[in-house]
Amino acid sequence: MHILCFIFYYIFLLLFLYFYLILFKLSAGDLSEVIVPSQPVVSLVGEDVILPCHLDPVMNAFDMTVEWASPDLNPRFVLLWRQGEELETKKHSSFRGRTSVFIDELEKGNISLKLSKVKVSDEGGYKCFLPTLSKTSTVQLVVAVVQMTKNNNGVLLECESADWYPEPEMFWLDGEGNLLSAEPTETVRGPDGLYTVSSRVTVEKRHGRKFTCRVTQSKINQTREKHLTIPDHFFVVPNPRTHVAIGAVIGCAAIIFVVWKWRQKKFSK
Repeated sequence: MHILCFIFYYIFLLLFLYFYLILFKLSAGDLSEVIVPSQPVVSLVGEDVILPCHLDPVMNAFDMTVEWASPDLNPRFVLLWRQGEELETKKHSSFRGRTSVFIDELEKGNISLKLSKVKVSDEGGYKCFLPTLSKTSTVQLVVAVVQMTKNNNGVLLECESADWYPEPEMFWLDGEGNLLSAEPTETVRGPDGLYTVSSRVTVEKRHGRKFTCRVTQSKINQTREKHLTIPDHFFVVPNPRTHVAIGAVIGCAAIIFVVWKWRQKKFSK
């Protein structure tokens, strides 16, 4: 009798532990999701960018293992947070010193990645993964190449965006959302079937300082855009007095040359 009671007690204890673990997993893991943006994150070359990722509902992730990785890398880690510290030596060499998490925000479930000094080669998908919860989500980073060059007519803006299908359209807008007259969009299709588009536009000070490069694919209802602000010193307006001074110098030089030639002819006779 005592043996049967012990067996039933043991079975009951095992069932209790089993259901407790199931309930704990449901409350801690299955009810918590790793949330990332549905749209790609766009960054300019050389900028710092944040790849958002957080737990919903909020969980303290400070003591969890947080992995940010790219499947195209070897080693694959972009950042590895474990036991309350970042393991810098575990990440891929090209990302050392360029990635970090917001330590004060981890306890609030914010496990976003900060990537500094973005490179063209950084473009791609990044997995935000928590092994404890067996949860993962992927953030797409798009690196937009936007360049500013001074020329005689104003400032030349160049924008490039890759990895599109089907072929998209590219537009330039001023700070008020007005469409700017740009050069025809250049389109290149790579061996993988994806399109790269680029466009150039020359802007003047009258257009303002804020501009947007927008790429749109209406068939898949997807839009990427990058906002940029032109520094004031790019719009250098020559001082009218400068032109007058230059003209005066040239005029004086011409008079001196004419007088010199006249005197040379006179004394040569």
